[in-house]
Amino acid sequence: MTFSIAGRCAETGMLGLAITTSSICVGSRCPWVRAGVGAVASQNITLPSLGPTILDALAAGDPAPAALDRALSGPVEADYRQVAVVDAQGRVAHFSGQQTLGTHSVAVGEGCVAAGNLLADDGVPSAMVAAFAAAPRGQHLAARLLDALEAGLAAGGEEGPVHSAALLVADRHPWPLVDLRVDWDDYDPVSALRALWLAYEPQMNDYQTRAVDPATAPSYGVPGDE
Repeated sequence: MTFSIAGRCAETGMLGLAITTSSICVGSRCPWVRAGVGAVASQNITLPSLGPTILDALAAGDPAPAALDRALSGPVEADYRQVAVVDAQGRVAHFSGQQTLGTHSVAVGEGCVAAGNLLADDGVPSAMVAAFAAAPRGQHLAARLLDALEAGLAAGGEEGPVHSAALLVADRHPWPLVDLRVDWDDYDPVSALRALWLAYEPQMNDYQTRAVDPATAPSYGVPGDE
């Protein structure tokens, strides 16, 4: 039903996640990131609370494997969950319960982990990790994650069509640097997500400046804003 990649940028310390699925509004319940802490994908039969629980454990000092184990030790119906985690040091962890749907697999790379279920091909996560690793030096983490998501789609993606996608990246602030979502698209939500990123990227840093130093922030360039 879903495939995703969570990753860390070794150059900037940014953490993020890209994800797509056949159901509606994947960005509302599956991807979780926190600046300086980690990124979590909670998917398959999704339990959204796993994301914040794991991030809290990471923030308390647990490495990714221990944080994931701690979260899954509770009353969370672990057999139905598929979870992928990367922490602020680039350590990764993953879990796929016995009730994970259809063809499912996970692949791990340096500072990243990709996972999927109901896949058309079990090589989809490996294709995503390879694309993430092939990124040119200096490429923004958001673009790397999108490249990986597109590579997963090109490698077969899900058994059926995907309909929603999301891109979430944290940098230095409590709020996300990038939080883009396609909640429903009949044809190609991953391409729609790419278009959102291309529109947002040139404005991205302006929104950070408006938050932390509004006196020096650029104008919005809209009618009535001089």
